[in-house]
Amino acid sequence: MPVYKFVGRTMKGAVKRGTIESDNRNQAIKQLREKGISPREVNETKATIFNKNISLGGKNVKNQHFVVYCRQFATLIRAGISIVDSTHILAEQTESKGLANALREVETEIRGGVAFSDAVQKHPKIFPAIFINMVRAGEMTGNLDETLDRLASYYEKQYNLKKKIQSTMAYPIVLMVLIVAVVIFLMLSIVPNFTSMFEQFGGDLPAITKFVVMVSDWIQQLWWLGLIFVAGITAAFLFLYRSNKEFNYSVHVALLKMPIFGALLQKAAIARMTRTLSSLFASSVPILQALDIVEKVAGNPVVGRVVRESRNNLEKGSPLSDPLKKSWVFPPLVSHMTAIGEQTGSLDYMLAKIADFYEDEVERSVDSLKSLIEPVMIVTLATVVGFIVLSIMIPMFTIFTEIQ
Repeated sequence: MPVYKFVGRTMKGAVKRGTIESDNRNQAIKQLREKGISPREVNETKATIFNKNISLGGKNVKNQHFVVYCRQFATLIRAGISIVDSTHILAEQTESKGLANALREVETEIRGGVAFSDAVQKHPKIFPAIFINMVRAGEMTGNLDETLDRLASYYEKQYNLKKKIQSTMAYPIVLMVLIVAVVIFLMLSIVPNFTSMFEQFGGDLPAITKFVVMVSDWIQQLWWLGLIFVAGITAAFLFLYRSNKEFNYSVHVALLKMPIFGALLQKAAIARMTRTLSSLFASSVPILQALDIVEKVAGNPVVGRVVRESRNNLEKGSPLSDPLKKSWVFPPLVSHMTAIGEQTGSLDYMLAKIADFYEDEVERSVDSLKSLIEPVMIVTLATVVGFIVLSIMIPMFTIFTEIQ
């Protein structure tokens, strides 16, 4: 598609320069006017990598920026500021370039008479499905300020929960990398020096020393083979994880059943699913549509499959809680409270209570794991390093004894 350079003025009189993709020059001028820009010059140019908007990984907005946006938006609407003015203020204030650009386009469309939910729906990479649907329901019921407050609280809770999980999982990974780095350093720098000394003195080496020397020789001579093997395994894993749904599902099952960390991931997945569903129900989003959204944003295909089964159950007239009872992922507490919520007509309240419970459980688990992981990893590091040092010291003592 042709790219056009333009120079124009915004509705406030500010000069704006940039590029736009369009089928022809007239269409480009029309698109600029729709965005609130009065074009003065519009000329075709060659499309290069330097005049295209590039998005890495499909994400234009960091989680923390979107959390701040939701809270500020809710506060402005609660204070009686119009949606148009709130959008303009937040477009000027946000630190995220992608969010700022999207909000400026949303502002232009709102001024043209488009509903806010329809305007943000045109930017799916910026505004998630749950945000769009909850805002649309808030517009229809006239409770947009309450909906935005609920969204702000939802994203804050999700962001805090995600950061806790990431910090807990990152700690042992960093320590394991440190252990591997220390071992490689010892094997490449320290052990070879002592190996040459042992060869000079001769004699039979202990089994532990022979093993360490063998590993050291292997690392020195075949390190490239190890790198190729690790790179190949990693590439194959990532390819299957992204392209094969069954493999992806099996990986998540294995993660949820993993010792120690599996229970933490399971609680986090339940908290995310119930919090999302509760927020959608409380915002009057239709239940089948809400379940569709939850399946997509659950972040775990194991949980997503159970949600899909629950949706199919509802379509057949069966209770939502039946698939939860049959699934190993959800403890009895979840299915029982969901069933009570269905029977009493307070499903959103019950789901919120489940989410509160499991979010507290995640926090307690994170604190416990952090206090447990540190001594375990320190002992592991000391054991590995001690094993290598011991393999060197045993023959050294033998040599000193013979010299004396």
